[in-house]
Amino acid sequence: MQAELQHDSESYGEYYAAVDLGSNSFHMVIVHVVNGSVQIIGKVKQKVRLAAGLDDDFALDEMSMERGWQCLQTFSERLQDIPPSNIKVVATATLRLATNAQVFIGKAEQILKHKLNVISGEEEARQIYLGVAYTSANQGNSLVIDIGGASTEIVIGNDMQPIHLKSLDMGCVTFMERYFDGGKITTENFENAKKAAKALLSPVADAFLCFDWENCLGASGTPQAITEILVAQGISDSIRLDYLHHLEKQCVECGEISQLNIEGLEENRKAIFPSGLAILISLFEALAIKNMNISGGALREGLIYGMLDNMQENDRRDQTLNQTMARYHIDKAQANSVKSVATQLCSQLCSQQNICHLDTEAILGAAALLHETGLHIEYKKHHEHGAYILSFIDLPGFTRLQRAAIRDLVAHHRLTIPADAFSNYHDDSQPMLLGLLRLLRISVVLCLRRQNKHIPHVDLVCEGDKWEVSFPEGWLKAHPLINAELANESWLQHKAGWELICK
Repeated sequence: MQAELQHDSESYGEYYAAVDLGSNSFHMVIVHVVNGSVQIIGKVKQKVRLAAGLDDDFALDEMSMERGWQCLQTFSERLQDIPPSNIKVVATATLRLATNAQVFIGKAEQILKHKLNVISGEEEARQIYLGVAYTSANQGNSLVIDIGGASTEIVIGNDMQPIHLKSLDMGCVTFMERYFDGGKITTENFENAKKAAKALLSPVADAFLCFDWENCLGASGTPQAITEILVAQGISDSIRLDYLHHLEKQCVECGEISQLNIEGLEENRKAIFPSGLAILISLFEALAIKNMNISGGALREGLIYGMLDNMQENDRRDQTLNQTMARYHIDKAQANSVKSVATQLCSQLCSQQNICHLDTEAILGAAALLHETGLHIEYKKHHEHGAYILSFIDLPGFTRLQRAAIRDLVAHHRLTIPADAFSNYHDDSQPMLLGLLRLLRISVVLCLRRQNKHIPHVDLVCEGDKWEVSFPEGWLKAHPLINAELANESWLQHKAGWELICK
């Protein structure tokens, strides 16, 4: 009987919930954990703007508390279906600051029928980092930034370990109230907001600058809004300082928050966008950030994964790729063969050309493993089907920009190469992505017979766009089918403006 119960638990899984009472929005995320897979099955977000209810004496007004309680009423019904031990409810900056926080907390706990923990700024930063690390795995040290409604968390970490963290009392709601009073957007307002942010950053900046970090990740909020703007405007890229200055100029030209008209900026983000943008610009300048990618998670995901002790030792990327291959019935042996060849060629390319960055090998490896994602639909256009699927599924462990790159490599791994294949990426990223596309296409051809014993070791020599691939003596003659396919690939690359010589 006990064995049957254990089997049922594994088959049907368990449900977990995390509730985050932020200074700007209240969030609830519900996940279903079954057979080692963490599936988000529900997300609820309501703009409460609790921080806007703080008066000069840091007391919450009745109206803001009422907005919060009404939101929690909607959350409470869903939480009734989840074991109390699988629920975490936390509150952040506003309830840390509010002198009458206990009034709000007392009624909130009655509504939710669950304990509410007001976590410290440091604990918030730690949980944010864990949420980012679980969902957006990166190699080396990472700088993680989360701009909330009343506080901003900055963390340096490596893999799952936060190393140095800080929580600052500046947020998009509180800065909106202080520096964009009445919804006016002027150059002076922006400068005042940036000056205040830099004053708070100044005492802590050196401690972060001394770390040799390789990746910068933004968690939700303002970075998410800016990423949505870039996507809407057809730009597949990380956030860069020149983009931020351009957006500041656009905001000032609009004059008022009510008149903000920026393509890709959602209506519910407009009120706090200028203040969040001012803080983000200050962070870029104070911490010498060159570019920032949006992460796949933040505080809520940190709380969820913190409850899943058995998930902590798993590699998020490997787990994601294995589950995706199983879900779409991808031939794992073939996928690994293509990945092996592509990885070997990638090492040779990167040693000869200074174009590799953005987790180059991880992106190419993922694209190689997933290049046949659309094959279960039909063969003729399986590259297009695969790209379509990858446009809409989540890939925990990869940032949004990395997911886009994987999708586009899959989209163009066979047949004609469009002239604008990666034109919507920044100039810094295009050479690498075009190089990876050429590698992936060659690797797919070399693995055509789907047998490891037929795959030779090849040497790649790159001189600009001219590539030479050298095979063991007599190999091409002994394999006329692959030789013919390589000749066709050389022609397709020639049409794209590249030279590929196979000898």
